Amino acid sequence: MPWKAIGAAAAGIVAFLLVLGFVSGVVVDWAWFSSIGYGAIFWTIFDARTVLFIAVFAASTLLLWLNGTLAWRLAWRSRLRLPAAFDPGLATMLTLPAMPGGLSGSMSGRLPWHLFILPAALVVGLLIAIGEISDWDLLLRFIYQVPYGHSDPLFGKDIGFYLFSLPLYVALKNWMLLILFLSALMAAAVYSLHGEIDLDLKPWRISYAVIVHGSALLGLYFAVKAWSYMLDRFLLLYNDNGVVVGAGYTDVHVELPILWLLVVLSAAAAIVAWANMRLRTYRLLIVSAVLVWGGSFIFADLFPALFERFYVKPSELQLEAPYIQRNIALTRDAYNLQQIVVKPFPAEQGLTFQSLQDNRGTIDNNRLWDWQPLMDTYAQLQEIRTYYRFLDVDVDRYQIGGSYQQVTLSARELASSLLSANAQTWVNLHLLFTHGSGVVMSPVTQKSTEGLPDFYLKDIPPVASEGAPAITEPRIYFGESTSDYVIVKGSTPEFDYPKGKDNVYARYDGADGIPIGDAAWKTLFAWYFNDVNILLSSYLTSESRIMLHRNIQNRVQTIAPFLHLDRDPYIVISGGRLYWMQDAYTTSDWFPYAQPQPSGNANYIRNSVKVIIDAYNGTVAFYVTDPADPIVTTYRRIFPTLFKPFDAMPPDLQKHIRYPEDLFTIQASQYRAYHMDAPEVFYNREDLWQFPREPTSPDGNNASSGTRMTPYYMMMRLPGEKRTEFFLMLPMAPSQRENMIAWLAARCDLPDYGKLIVYEFPKDKLVYGPFQIEARINQNTEISQQISLWNQMGSRVIRGNLLVVPIENSLLYVSPLYLRAESGQLPELKRVIAAYGDRVVMENTLPEALAALFKQAAPVAAPSASASASSVGATDTPAHVALDHYNKAIDRLKAGDWSGFGTELDALRPLLEELSGQPAAH
Repeated sequence: MPWKAIGAAAAGIVAFLLVLGFVSGVVVDWAWFSSIGYGAIFWTIFDARTVLFIAVFAASTLLLWLNGTLAWRLAWRSRLRLPAAFDPGLATMLTLPAMPGGLSGSMSGRLPWHLFILPAALVVGLLIAIGEISDWDLLLRFIYQVPYGHSDPLFGKDIGFYLFSLPLYVALKNWMLLILFLSALMAAAVYSLHGEIDLDLKPWRISYAVIVHGSALLGLYFAVKAWSYMLDRFLLLYNDNGVVVGAGYTDVHVELPILWLLVVLSAAAAIVAWANMRLRTYRLLIVSAVLVWGGSFIFADLFPALFERFYVKPSELQLEAPYIQRNIALTRDAYNLQQIVVKPFPAEQGLTFQSLQDNRGTIDNNRLWDWQPLMDTYAQLQEIRTYYRFLDVDVDRYQIGGSYQQVTLSARELASSLLSANAQTWVNLHLLFTHGSGVVMSPVTQKSTEGLPDFYLKDIPPVASEGAPAITEPRIYFGESTSDYVIVKGSTPEFDYPKGKDNVYARYDGADGIPIGDAAWKTLFAWYFNDVNILLSSYLTSESRIMLHRNIQNRVQTIAPFLHLDRDPYIVISGGRLYWMQDAYTTSDWFPYAQPQPSGNANYIRNSVKVIIDAYNGTVAFYVTDPADPIVTTYRRIFPTLFKPFDAMPPDLQKHIRYPEDLFTIQASQYRAYHMDAPEVFYNREDLWQFPREPTSPDGNNASSGTRMTPYYMMMRLPGEKRTEFFLMLPMAPSQRENMIAWLAARCDLPDYGKLIVYEFPKDKLVYGPFQIEARINQNTEISQQISLWNQMGSRVIRGNLLVVPIENSLLYVSPLYLRAESGQLPELKRVIAAYGDRVVMENTLPEALAALFKQAAPVAAPSASASASSVGATDTPAHVALDHYNKAIDRLKAGDWSGFGTELDALRPLLEELSGQPAAH
C-alpha cells in the first residue's frame, strides 16, 4: 500500500476516534443531566459552547484563509521571481505554470503548495476555537446582564458594565490581535515560499505585493490598537501603584489624557498604513510603527513613571487621598464589608460564677474537641471496618433532648480503595461495595470517664441516644470521597453493612442513575469508561442503572461550572435522611477600585447560593440566598430552571445553614485594613489588624513559632441578646502585636443569618491575645511540670486549640489537652485549661476548671452522665470519692505514672474498706 494511502488511513482513523470520543462524551453528559432533571441546563451550556465554537472557528479560519489566499494571488502576480540560490527541485514543485483566467487552469502534475493554505487555516482556526470555547459564560453574561445599581466614580458607568461587558470586549480584542498576528505569519510564510521576501540579500528584497498586504494588515492592527487604548482607559480602574488599587492621581491626570493621545496616534497610523497601499514604500510603515510604539513607551510608560516619582511621591498622601477613599468604599462594597456593624466591647474583668450560670448556653456548648484528635478517635472507635472512612468533622447545632446544642458530626463513607488487594475486583468496586453508612454525632463539650467522646449517634446502622435525631435512611451513595461509578439494581445485591460474622445486603431503591439495561447503553458506557466489563458482565439486568459524578463537589461543579465552591461541605440530618450542604460563591475579577484577594485575582465575592445534595438519591437543589447579587441574578436569567428562592428550602434544612468559613476568612482578611475609613489613617496603616497567632507544636511549648488562627464556630449569647446563637467568630490583633484589639462574628441562625458584627476593645486597655495566653499557660509551673511528666512517661501530650469565649462583657479562654500513647492512635481528652484575668487553671473537666477559676466548690454546669462520675466537688460521699480516686488511678496508669498510680490506690483502699464495713488494715 502506498505511504500516502497509509497516512490518509491513519489520519482518518485518528479523526474518527476523536469524533467518536467527543460524541460519546456529549451523549453521556446529556443522559446524566437529563437523569437528574437538568437537561435544560445541559442544552443551554452546549448551545452556547457550540455557537461560540462555530463562530470563532468560522471567523478565524475564514480570515486566515483569505489572508493566505490573498498573499498567494498577489505573489503570483508579482514581477519578482525565485532567487537563483533557490533549490531547483523545490522550485519545480512550488512554481506554477501560467494559468489563463487567474486561478483556474491545468496544474504541473505536482500538488501546488498553495492548496495547503486551507488545511493550515482549518487547523489553526480549530485550535483557536478550542481555546476560546471556555469563554461561553462571558458571552451569556454579556447577553443577559443586569445593572449593578451603582456607578464607578471616574467614568460614571454602571458597575455592571465592568462585571459583564468589559471582560467580553477585552477577550474580543485579544482574539482580533491574535488573528492579525497569525494572519501576518501566514502571509509572510506564503511570500517567503514564493520568494517575495528575501532577507539574505543586501539590501533586503521585499516585493510591492508584500508592502501592499503588510500595509493593510498593519492598518488593521493600528485600528484594533486604537480600540485597545480606549479599553485601557477602563483598565486604569484596576491599577495598583502600591498605595491604592484603582485609578490614582497619575492615572487620572496623566495616563488618561495620554491614552486619548495614543488613540489618535493609532488612528492616524492606521490611515497612513492604508494610504501606503497605494504609495507602496516600507518607510511609511516604519514611521507609523515607531510613532505608535515609541509614543506608547515614552508617553504611557516613561513619562507617567517620572511624573509619579518626582511630582506625586513628594505629596503622595495629599494627592492620593480622594482615590484612597474610592478604593476603601468600593472594596467594602465588593466584599460586602459595609454591612459590618461596629460595637464597643469593654473587656471588663467583672465575670463571676453567677455570670457563668446565667450563660449556661455558652458554657455547655464550649467546644473541647478539635477536629484532628476527634477524627483520630472516630476512626479508632467507629470506622468499624477497614473500608469505611471518616474524611472530615463538621460542626453544627441541633435540638437534642429539648435543648439547643452544638455537636460534631462525621459521615462514614465507603473507601473501596481500602479493600484488600485481592478483593479489589471489578464486581466489588462497581457492583457490590457501593455506599457508606450513617454518621456519628457527639457533643462538643462532654467526654466519658476514659476521656473519649460521648456519642449521640454511633454504630451501623446508626443508633441514636440522648434525644438525637434518628436516621431512617443512612446509606451514603454520594459524598466527599466517592468518585468512581457504580452500577445498582443488578442481579447481585449490594453490601449494606457488616453484622457480626455475616454481612447485610440491600438493593438501591432511589431515583438516581442512568438506565444501562440495553446493549446500546452498555456499549456506550463501556467505550466511555474504557471498561469492557460493563458490556460483558452477566450481573447487569434490564433495570440496572449506572451512577456518575458521585463526588458531591464534582457533581455540583458539573451542573454549575460558573459557581465557585466552598472547600468544606457538611452533612446534615433532616427528616431521617442525610443531606450535604454546599456553599457556593459568585466571584469576579472585574470590580473597579477593589483590592484583589491575596490568594488570587478575584476582587468580588458573594455567597449567593446554598446547594443541597441528597446523600441517597443524589438530587441537587440550588437555593439563592442573596438575590441582590447581580451575578447570580444574571445566571438566573440564563438558567431560569436551575435556581430556587431560599424560601423554597425545607424549613428544617434552613435551620442548618451556616456562614461559610472561606468567605468569612476572606472578609476578615480584607477587613484587617479596610476597617480604616479615613484616607490618612489607611495610608499610614496606623490601625492595621492581623489574625492572632497560636502555637504550632502539638504540646504548645514552642513559643517562638506560630500559625495564624482560623475562624471557629461556637454557640454563645451576645451582649444584650436574650438567646444563645450559633456564630462563626475570629479574634483580631494589632499588626506586629500579640494582644487582642477586636473580635469579628458572623451570625448563622435565622432570621439574622449573614449579619456581621465587630466588637472593638478600648484602645487604652490591654486584652490578652491567644498567643499571650498560651505563653502564660507554659509559664504555669504546675501545668508545665505535668505536661513534661506525661511526655516523659511514654505518652504524648496534644494541646488543643485555644478558644476565646466572649461572655457578657468579658473574655474567657479555654483550651483542651489530649493524651495519646506513643504507640497508640486514640487521643483522649484528659484535661481542660481555662484562663481568666490573671489566673490559669487545669482540671479534669470544664465545669471543674471554671469552678477552680472562680473559687467555687461546685461545677458550673452538670456534666454528662458518663463524665459525672469523675466530677470533683459534685458530692463528698465515700462512694463518689472512691470512684474519683479510681478514675485518677486509671489516668495515672495510662500515662505511665506508676508513682501516682500507687498513691491513688493507697487513697482508695481505706474508702473501700469503709464502704464494705471492714476495719481498716494497719
